Amino acid sequence: MKLEKQHLSDLLLIQPTIHRDSRGYFLESYHKDRFYEFGLDVSFVQENRSLSKKGTVRGLHYQLTPYAQAKLVYVVHGAIWDVVVDLRTAMGTFAHWQGFFLSSENQHQLFIPKGFAHGFIALENNTVVCYKCDMYYHPHVEQGIHFQDPTLRIPWEKYATPSIISEKDAKLPLLQNAIYNF
Repeated sequence: MKLEKQHLSDLLLIQPTIHRDSRGYFLESYHKDRFYEFGLDVSFVQENRSLSKKGTVRGLHYQLTPYAQAKLVYVVHGAIWDVVVDLRTAMGTFAHWQGFFLSSENQHQLFIPKGFAHGFIALENNTVVCYKCDMYYHPHVEQGIHFQDPTLRIPWEKYATPSIISEKDAKLPLLQNAIYNF
């Protein structure tokens, strides 16, 4: 397992060791002790799964403190372009974003610390995304930022045409009107 620190502090791209043979492959997708060795002292309490058609955008979502969530995101089937936006005002990278190509082929995982908005666009039909969370979902503190916020200038169209978005996500505020407390 290889962990790559990213330019946004505490954000990690994880590349599991994949053992391939004539049967297919085997990989260790999570190992608490190995994560701890890399400085990740996190206990996951919930896992979520979504199925998306190509062009579906989900996000940019987050939960407010004290229910903020760290997440471990990976793709079971298909591919996504995964985007995180730093909402931690004290870090010096507020409103900076970073994107990652995650797929069932490369098996990369993304560890997203608390204080980030998270979203993705499905690059293939029947894309299945899973993510472990260290805090339970609390709908009363769920927040979001519109994925096409012009101040963020996230180039979704470079990867796929955003063609499916939920009514709830379409109504998310721009960053300047969003509530955050990180």
